[in-house]
Amino acid sequence: MKFEFSNKVKRLPPYIFFEIEKILEEKRRAGKNIISLSIGDPDLPTPQFILDALKEESAKPENHGYSNSRGEREFREAAAAWMEERFGVTVNPETEVTALIGSKEGIAHLSRAFLNPGDKVLVPDPGYPAYLNGGVILNEATPVVMPLTKENAFLPEIDFIASSKAKIMFLNYPNNPTGAIIDKRFLKEVVEVAADNNIIVCYDNAYSEITYGGYKAPSILEVEGGMDVAVELHSFSKTFSMAGDRVGFAVGNKSLIEGIVKVKSQVDSGLPKYIQNTAIRALKSYANGEPPKEVKANIATYWERVKFLAEKLRTIGLECAVPKGTYYVWARCGGDSMQVAKKLLDVGVAVTPGIGFGEHGEGFLRFSATRPIEDIKEACERLAKIKNTCS
Repeated sequence: MKFEFSNKVKRLPPYIFFEIEKILEEKRRAGKNIISLSIGDPDLPTPQFILDALKEESAKPENHGYSNSRGEREFREAAAAWMEERFGVTVNPETEVTALIGSKEGIAHLSRAFLNPGDKVLVPDPGYPAYLNGGVILNEATPVVMPLTKENAFLPEIDFIASSKAKIMFLNYPNNPTGAIIDKRFLKEVVEVAADNNIIVCYDNAYSEITYGGYKAPSILEVEGGMDVAVELHSFSKTFSMAGDRVGFAVGNKSLIEGIVKVKSQVDSGLPKYIQNTAIRALKSYANGEPPKEVKANIATYWERVKFLAEKLRTIGLECAVPKGTYYVWARCGGDSMQVAKKLLDVGVAVTPGIGFGEHGEGFLRFSATRPIEDIKEACERLAKIKNTCS
């Protein structure tokens, strides 16, 4: 028998991280020692108090039954309390919060809930591939590329948003892959243009807690009118190094949350209760809007790494800035990013070519600082051997 993919699956471009992993595996099988600064998978330890909570909660028989798609009430209340403490935002845990199996799920389900074939969607470029693939293509919608350029501090043009005729806009700050940040003044402009043009804003705030130099990332829901147009996604993957536990939440406009829940109720039976209860402990570890010492220590480590990495990359001819958010360094390589990335593999360093994040990512490379500083130093020494070949 011959099985044929659906037309929408055929439209999916190759997932860049999967392609990179294939190349890495081939290199490793050939005996090549590769230092990967490619995938943004946190390498720092999950705080011990979270691991202790997970052990305790998973040992309770009552935590192994079905949950519900919206999440347990206690989890939603903890998420609402965290939003109040961290951002000063008040949300109703009954109607304006839902649990997520990671924030990536929120992207997919919001799109499923509100998009019809042909609807236009603003997709940041460069941007996280899940917006285009899981959000737009798999829902047979039409992507409208929203350029994020260095000249505009990797922020979208407000006039471009206004003229897009889009139904949904994806926005993500601190930004993956560029490390760019945003302030409440600009978010206010986004909210106003979205309200004027009836655009749903999906604000992916997964890196809100990975920030440096006194910068604290805002919530779009802090802005007047934000609750009218937006849903905000949060993840435990980066903040608490819980990437494999697949837990996050969405907060925001009641109707948008209800749409996500309607879809979720058809495709899953809820997040495991022991994971939700563990995540509650993580959220409650914040005090006066500040993370616990374990998270602060991890952020300090990421800061040491990105600062060192950016400074070293500049010495080998790659133009880049030290980011104020995320653990990525976005470096201009000037040429074909895939070819440059392959050249770096020749000296044993894996990075992500910018083209994997969209056409406006071409000419850039994304370096991830999710490796020990010793590995980053060794990678930089290897890169120094091909100094100026990327400029």
